[in-house]
Amino acid sequence: MLIATLLAQAAVAAAPQPATALPDGVIGYPASFFEGQQVANAAEMLARVPGFTLDTGDDVRGYEGAAGNVVIDGQRPASKSDNLEEILRRIPVSQVERIDIIRGGAPGIDMQGKTVIANVIKKKGGGWRGLYQAVENHLWDGRNMTGMRLELSGGDGTRTWEATARYGYGNDDGGEFGPLVRLGPDGQVIRRADVKSESDGLQQILTAAYSQPLLGGRISLNGRAFWDSWKSEETDRFTQPADFGASNDVNPYDEFQTELGARYSRDLGARTKLELVGLRTDTDYHTFDLFTFRGGADEFRNKRNSSETIGRAVLKHQMSSALSFEFGGEAALNDLDSETSVFSDGAPIPLPAADVRVKEKRAEVFGKGTWRLSPAWTFDASLRYEASKITSDGDVALSKSLGFLKPRLAATWTPVKNTQLRFRVERVVGQLDFDDFVAGSDFSGGTGVSAGNPDLNPEQAWVGEAAIEQRFWKSAAVTLTYRHSELSDVIDRGPVRLTVPDPVTGQPTAVVFDQPTNIGDGTKDELTATLNLPFDHFGWNGALLRGEINRRWASVTDPTTLTHRNITRLRPLEWEAHFSQDLPDLGASLGFDVYGGWQRKTYQVQYVTEVKLEDAYLTTWVEKRLDPDTIVRFEIGNWTKRGIRITTAAYDGPRDTGALSYVDDRHLKPGHNVYIRVRHTFGG
Repeated sequence: MLIATLLAQAAVAAAPQPATALPDGVIGYPASFFEGQQVANAAEMLARVPGFTLDTGDDVRGYEGAAGNVVIDGQRPASKSDNLEEILRRIPVSQVERIDIIRGGAPGIDMQGKTVIANVIKKKGGGWRGLYQAVENHLWDGRNMTGMRLELSGGDGTRTWEATARYGYGNDDGGEFGPLVRLGPDGQVIRRADVKSESDGLQQILTAAYSQPLLGGRISLNGRAFWDSWKSEETDRFTQPADFGASNDVNPYDEFQTELGARYSRDLGARTKLELVGLRTDTDYHTFDLFTFRGGADEFRNKRNSSETIGRAVLKHQMSSALSFEFGGEAALNDLDSETSVFSDGAPIPLPAADVRVKEKRAEVFGKGTWRLSPAWTFDASLRYEASKITSDGDVALSKSLGFLKPRLAATWTPVKNTQLRFRVERVVGQLDFDDFVAGSDFSGGTGVSAGNPDLNPEQAWVGEAAIEQRFWKSAAVTLTYRHSELSDVIDRGPVRLTVPDPVTGQPTAVVFDQPTNIGDGTKDELTATLNLPFDHFGWNGALLRGEINRRWASVTDPTTLTHRNITRLRPLEWEAHFSQDLPDLGASLGFDVYGGWQRKTYQVQYVTEVKLEDAYLTTWVEKRLDPDTIVRFEIGNWTKRGIRITTAAYDGPRDTGALSYVDDRHLKPGHNVYIRVRHTFGG
């Protein structure tokens, strides 16, 4: 009855105000644009901005390469570990003056390597506010994931502060039940089992930030503490052969991370600005994986400590209203100390790179410039040079130095008011992931233990990109982007061989492990389309449809078989659609979110694993404002009971010489979940 009443009000809901075109070509969305839309914070506002898709940045070492596509009052958040979307959720709609969308570049704005970024401009002034939020997520298997959140912020207009405490249980796809079938090379059933698995845990987060004037400039301090305790469990009960009983896999981990950061900015005259950033992050991580079956046990243990220290300085100069430059440098020190052990029935198993201590010293210098040649043309260019030295001791002793020159040129052409074309050519150098340096395990997936590899080079690519954005009606937009990458030193999966004594004869025996490795050159292509379609043009006010589709394809040479294949874990096709109906007369909104199925393959030395999400994932929701300060949200998730199919083809040796041994086929089906959130704001 409630939904029917809400839909009946759709025809009379107020349409949003059109966006404001700023003189410099930047599109500004004032607070009035969001009137009548049931948005509570900057993150929800950005989700309604035409032609903009939030990019929270990459989880890489360093500061320069980890940028997302949002700045706040023209500056990046000083924190790296604090998720950008979470930072935006802490900015209430009442504190946002407007959101500027910079497409292709604008003088004085660091585009951070993006072709489109958003600048969230906050209102000036004092006062304080608070938010309390409680969440209950009831899963179909009976578990309840409860969460709470408290936010406080304030200031006098000169000094500002904020603090957040979050506590909550989360899950990964709920419980997953279904059959497991093992087929032999001839297609005959070897085993059958009923699978029951679940993955959940508790996360706790504390954040704080403070800002005030200092020495003619402004200093901002931030801190974050993060606790994560997670456990994945799976039991496979065999029905064929009946005497196999059950296998069990338990895989918990604990992580504790702290971050301290500071930013200082100061104007050095009317056109020049200095910015200094310092960050320190420390992480402690412990995990084990215990697999038991028919009286035997395999065990994997890993503990590692890592840290990152970053110092950064940037000098920005606005030469004119059409031309700006910035120059700077960044230095980072990264440390990793990892210890891994593997046991089979209590006996230790030798493993390459089991115990490693890695240190990386990295420095980067850069120069950037933005030139608005005319109202129709903008150019954004940068030149960066990165140098690093990596040393390792323990099981792998090495020392190597690397250096890369990274040019970038982007151009934006706006031939007519509502049409824009964007072009980019850039040399991209990825950052090494410390997770690739250490071993991992997947006993429940049937692929056992993989080795680490500290002797990796970063992946590099020459990237060419072209995009066309068409805006129409008041706030509709469609964007089409094509991106081609010429890859070198691709990081994928490859073999590593270790000679160990045979447990029976004692003779030296070659054992082949899987590990991350550089596999050579390759190509990758991506085609992305986005749509933002309000229905007020058709007389259906307050309705909005947003969507995105991504098509990807790639080609690399498999290091085991020497044949061409896709990149490991690449998802060839993904899509999503979101519909919302705002009903301001009722203080409510409703809608649905649907995420398309996808698939990916992982290529290992003796295994090929395909994960396929077979159906779309559909969630419906209703939000109701009970009073000016309290909003309740009700969701029902996974209406389609989306299936997860995991197929692993196992060979009796490396895939180039081994024969197919068996195929494991898991077909798991999570159920519905019911989500309720109450959000209450208080204060000024």
